[in-house]
Amino acid sequence: MASVEDRIARLEAEAQIRQLVARYCFTIDDRDIDGIRALFTDDAVLKSADGVMNATGVDAIMAQYDGRFAVLGAGHHFMHDIEINFAGGGNEATGRVSGHAELWRAGTMMVAALRYDDVYRNSAAGWKFASRTINFLYYVPVNQYPGILGAPDRNRAYAEPRPADYPESLPSWIAYERARGRG
Repeated sequence: MASVEDRIARLEAEAQIRQLVARYCFTIDDRDIDGIRALFTDDAVLKSADGVMNATGVDAIMAQYDGRFAVLGAGHHFMHDIEINFAGGGNEATGRVSGHAELWRAGTMMVAALRYDDVYRNSAAGWKFASRTINFLYYVPVNQYPGILGAPDRNRAYAEPRPADYPESLPSWIAYERARGRG
């Protein structure tokens, strides 16, 4: 059994990672450029499952955000569930975060349901994102929201609709559907 000190250190690390995830939402929505930069390690990776976003290094990440902000107006990100798993000596952890966003994109009110696959690293400045991959369940204009979960092409943020990133691509989803003769 871990010592009390180790258990407290783990709880403190988890609380700091949760704060990091919350700070991400506020800094993105507020366009706090210095705050966003401070969230990532120097060698961090930020990408989207569909490959549209793919930046390595904090300077490339900031350039990528600049491009994203060029088409985004006001928005509000909400994070819901956070799963954190610590690896090795406790200086790195992985996480999955579920959330949604309300966004003004290219002159249209949109909503998105999303998940992040994260790697967190403890640095001299505290916990930061070492890697962050965004996955979309849907990203859709508000007027197309009703019934959106019945369509496979739920990413409608671009000129041509694209397939959703999950759940249909997940091994557990595929196995479940195959076991029932679907898919």
